[in-house]
Amino acid sequence: MAERHGAWAARARRALLAALVSSTLGTTAHATSPTSVTLPFELPQLGGAAMRGITIGPIESALHPGHGYGSPAFERGLDEAVRLGATWISLTPFGRAWDLKATGIDKTFELPFADNQRALRKAVKQAHARGLKVLLVPHLWVESGGWRGEIDPETDEGWRRFAESYRLYVLSWAHFAETAHVDMLAAGVELRSWLTTTHAPSFLPILRDIRAAYSGLVTYAANWDDVDQTVILGELDVIGVNAFYPLTDKPSASDDVLVNGGLEVAKKVKALAELWHKPVVFNEFGYTARPDPALRPWEWPDHMSGVKVDAAAQAAAYRGLLAGMLQARELVGAFVWRLYSDPDDLSQEAEWGFSPRGRQAELFLRDAFWGSWASDQREVERGGLYRAPAEIPGVF
Repeated sequence: MAERHGAWAARARRALLAALVSSTLGTTAHATSPTSVTLPFELPQLGGAAMRGITIGPIESALHPGHGYGSPAFERGLDEAVRLGATWISLTPFGRAWDLKATGIDKTFELPFADNQRALRKAVKQAHARGLKVLLVPHLWVESGGWRGEIDPETDEGWRRFAESYRLYVLSWAHFAETAHVDMLAAGVELRSWLTTTHAPSFLPILRDIRAAYSGLVTYAANWDDVDQTVILGELDVIGVNAFYPLTDKPSASDDVLVNGGLEVAKKVKALAELWHKPVVFNEFGYTARPDPALRPWEWPDHMSGVKVDAAAQAAAYRGLLAGMLQARELVGAFVWRLYSDPDDLSQEAEWGFSPRGRQAELFLRDAFWGSWASDQREVERGGLYRAPAEIPGVF
């Protein structure tokens, strides 16, 4: 009974938030309407091929000159991505909020903002020169620690100031995306405390401003466990999910259990797409190289003791999720989380981190990226089923 009541309350809450969003939309026209799609969720801008993407994270620190976006090291990473079979990359500049009660955002993260944009403009050109398309995903970093999805300025005036500061931050990237010919832009990342609450209507004018500044595809990266409560999805071209789904509820799960978990994820993608009549993209997906990474993927090993490196467990988790992803025609693409702008720089994450580079997980990625996806709307001449499976880590 309690579970049924909880489900009813969640539906009622979502309906109320959706009504608030609809009433806000009724007062002001869009600068540009979201792309209209029909089953099976084809986006003309994708040219009939699913997005096979890799996130390449920044190295903005002045302590590492020559290793960031736009550098020769970054170009090596692009070449590796092409060899792996990627057709898209995701670039992730950061802005800074001081703490979880912040009412403002600093556009400068480590490098001066103008320098960062110059480097990113060069990076976009370098990607396009290799035939790669670009998703730009401006992130927020909470300087004092904590998750951006829990930012809460607490008062109505605090939220107003935060929303205005965020508008200026994301619009600076929307204008950049237009002039740099970025192919898709994320309007935000994991803004749970904003976009799943009664504060959500204040995001709609920001979306309209983004569309007035940027003519490409617009997405938003909801977290996997709150995308169903995110009420702005109808205003996007592509529903974005940071897809760190658990694939099992028990440790030491077998390969079959993990594959079944991936198929369950595909069912969730299908339900989400059909509810909103929108295609879905995984803005981020991946697992760490530690034991049981698919059990509770949100648990970060920094807060654990005695963490061991387990590349085989990472590969098994990748295989499980990919099994569902490749069969989901509603999923028009996915971006691996993640590599860094200098592929040889090992200082950016611990050995048990997310990078699949040179590990067994890389094999499954290569097979997936060069193979056929259910969401491919045409025959993609990429080797497909006739390409030999990957056998030895080191495609990079």
